[in-house]
Amino acid sequence: MSDKSTALIIDDEIQIRRLLRVVLEAEDYRVLEAESGQQGLSDVALRRPDVVLLDLGLPDMDGLVVLQRLREWSRVPVLILSVRDGPDDKVSALDAGADDYVTKPFDSSELLARLRAIHRRAPLGTEDPYFQAGHLAIDFNTRSVTANGREVKLTATEYALLKVLAQHAGKVVTHKQILREVWGPNAETQSQYLRVYMAHLRRKIEIPDTAEKLLRTESGIGYRLVLPSSSR
Repeated sequence: MSDKSTALIIDDEIQIRRLLRVVLEAEDYRVLEAESGQQGLSDVALRRPDVVLLDLGLPDMDGLVVLQRLREWSRVPVLILSVRDGPDDKVSALDAGADDYVTKPFDSSELLARLRAIHRRAPLGTEDPYFQAGHLAIDFNTRSVTANGREVKLTATEYALLKVLAQHAGKVVTHKQILREVWGPNAETQSQYLRVYMAHLRRKIEIPDTAEKLLRTESGIGYRLVLPSSSR
């Protein structure tokens, strides 16, 4: 490769990390290492690797959880490298956003070929684990939300709802799309869920007694998270 690509290895086995470093550096990769899921997530946010090699058996959280959290804000290519060789494991990882899956022990030439294929398919563009709109700030990496400078405690459902609106900030997101993404495809007609949770979310993140609101209702259509001019 003419310009060095950066590969982040997230694996708690030092022997595997050493082997991968040798293989990758021989192909002119710049190699970063993380031995836990949380460290790996932080490294993706701060160091912006070009590809991630992710083990599923990590000491602090399952690799599938790392992948799911990463896909909330990042499109970085991810190759799963795991001893789990069952079809259900592979399907779960690919459905969660993995780009490829290689089982351990692995053949180095096959691994490198799969990485080259991943690079060819990799999406272009930048991404950011941080979102801000007016008085609202979200760190997708740590799942922390602050409103008007204070941390807000959201339930898992409230966070999922806010995440969908933030990912489409400035655009109207339909009732059906929100219900499908937050509650699943079988909930597309359950609009009462949405009304209740939107009310909860508004109470937690909006500033009382102010005319400028971040969460707008588009009557009969859906909801929109407004981007103040200073946030664009």
